[in-house]
Amino acid sequence: MKIATFNINGIKARAEALPRWLDEAQPDVVLLQEIKSVDENFPREIFEERGYNVETHGQKSFNGVAILSKYPLEDVSRGLPGDEEDEQARWIEATVIGKRALRICGLYLPNGNPAPGPKFDYKLAWMERLYERARDLLATEEPALMAGDYNIIPQAEDAKRPEAWREDALFRPESRAAFRKVLNLGFTEAFRARTQGPGHYSFWDYQAGAWNRNDGIRIDHFLLTPQAADLMRDCQIDAAVRGHEKPSDHVPVWVDLDI
Repeated sequence: MKIATFNINGIKARAEALPRWLDEAQPDVVLLQEIKSVDENFPREIFEERGYNVETHGQKSFNGVAILSKYPLEDVSRGLPGDEEDEQARWIEATVIGKRALRICGLYLPNGNPAPGPKFDYKLAWMERLYERARDLLATEEPALMAGDYNIIPQAEDAKRPEAWREDALFRPESRAAFRKVLNLGFTEAFRARTQGPGHYSFWDYQAGAWNRNDGIRIDHFLLTPQAADLMRDCQIDAAVRGHEKPSDHVPVWVDLDI
């Protein structure tokens, strides 16, 4: 089963590029972030005609996450547990039924800038809730994953110019420590389990020719429970998608699981 995560930076802006990538890459399941659309305006038919089941958790103009799946989706839930007053659409999860069940969680973690400040406080509080949900997922002892735009640069090698991000919420020590706290529960960071070293990025800013200079960062991640990690066959970043017509500033990252 090929599962991808892709921050599309607006479904309207990616109405042509996203279907083109789907036709080329043929993922079985896709976790989308920043759909920037309320549920009723999401163009489901584009994906349903390609054989995908569609579940969304949308929000007008901002945020928004979705799942596209060629397999049945069961037990869909929306919103990260732990704060009933949080109205930001950043979390969706469901069980995908392939050869066996896989719990998939799609997330769009808060950016947190400017830091310090209220937005950074929200980011760290959100990550504490993520930690609690991650711990519950592990307790099931079933294959599960959490994937999406984490807005976290885990290590210096995950940025072309780490010094430029030193005070940014994506790279501040508090953010990275919160990410490691989740990882240290027993998750596998899929891409780094397969590929080591610098030069691998999933985001390039639209400004200052960042793509042409490969001035990128790696902030889109798959975290796998041990039961899912045992089934992993590959994990790759589709970096070339950034050079296509009308691209998002992110590119797809995908894992292949024997499930």
